Amino acid sequence: MTDGVRAFRNLLPVDIRFGDGVVAELASVVRDLPGRRAFVALDAVAGDLPEVAAALEALEAASVKVTRCAKEPGEPTAREADAVAGALAETGADVLVAIGGGSVIDVAKAARLALSAGTPYLTVAADLSLAAAAPAIPLVAIPTTAGSGSEVSGGVVITDEQTHTKAGIAAPFVRAHCALVDPALTYSTPATVTAWSGIDAIAQAIASIVSSSRTPVGNAVGLEAVYRGARALPEVVADGGNRAVRQEMACASLLGGLAMNISDCGSEHSLAQALGGRYGLPHGLTIGLVLAESMDVDRRGAPELFERIADALGEPSDGAHDGTRAVRGIARLLAEIDFPVLRDYGVDESAVDELAEAALEDAFIGLAPGNWTALEAADVYRRALSLTGRPI
Repeated sequence: MTDGVRAFRNLLPVDIRFGDGVVAELASVVRDLPGRRAFVALDAVAGDLPEVAAALEALEAASVKVTRCAKEPGEPTAREADAVAGALAETGADVLVAIGGGSVIDVAKAARLALSAGTPYLTVAADLSLAAAAPAIPLVAIPTTAGSGSEVSGGVVITDEQTHTKAGIAAPFVRAHCALVDPALTYSTPATVTAWSGIDAIAQAIASIVSSSRTPVGNAVGLEAVYRGARALPEVVADGGNRAVRQEMACASLLGGLAMNISDCGSEHSLAQALGGRYGLPHGLTIGLVLAESMDVDRRGAPELFERIADALGEPSDGAHDGTRAVRGIARLLAEIDFPVLRDYGVDESAVDELAEAALEDAFIGLAPGNWTALEAADVYRRALSLTGRPI
């Protein structure tokens, strides 16, 4: 089987609907599955959106019994996943709906795995064969941020609160059955969340292009995501009311999620997840804190691919062909959106070696170009810690 054919097959299970107003299709999607008892996991922000409220009212008007579950603020945890799995079993829900950012969608995906396997999430995460049969119930994912792409990917990133570690898993059967990607749900997103989630989308697209599991189709989708995201993100952070740019960023996020779904994540996710697990920091934030520095290591293993990324970022040619242009392009983008730096979050030099060790234990870094060492991972954290700001 060629890489391109494999890539297309990886996309087939997800019914993707994109555009302003598609959240209104929720009732018809649930009825077509068919579903009569819907369990809806959502965050507080999602519940306040008028479009979401109208969609849930339409769902109930279609004679679907709706049970709502609000996720606590913060990163997704194994405890939350197990609690949702228990609630799903108790209510007898025949469809699961996740509405919110990547955190809510990941909790829903993890809970469905636990329900399907009949075991706690961490048990099934350690042995995915326990849930490799058809999912117990279908999942409809509705993102309210333009970032994680979790609505179309087969990945889940969950924090183990006992060990303070964050780890990701990925498998085709983890994906949602349907993704309703409605840019209108992102129109009121605060600038900070917009910046952090947007960087996550672009980073995922970049990783998919250089990962050892890359494919021609995935690279095409990833480069388009980088091209759209790099141009839209500074504008939408500066003016969140610009609906046209919000739509572009939502499109870039969706494409980034698809690219990751075809390929995979890379070193930036492993380095970021080590930070997130130890310090409880939001996922998109941790990605941006180490993105340029991790790319500077990765580009040595695939300079020609990083040159293509630099073109997609819009970084001017300088005659070099070593991939440094892409690193400068990301550094420029981070400066344009006034992204914070690592020292702002209480990370100390004394934690660097432990963070590097945790990053190397994560599976994603093994897919990055080259063979990362603990010294290289530690150097990334030290370089990130040395920044006092991001001058343009």
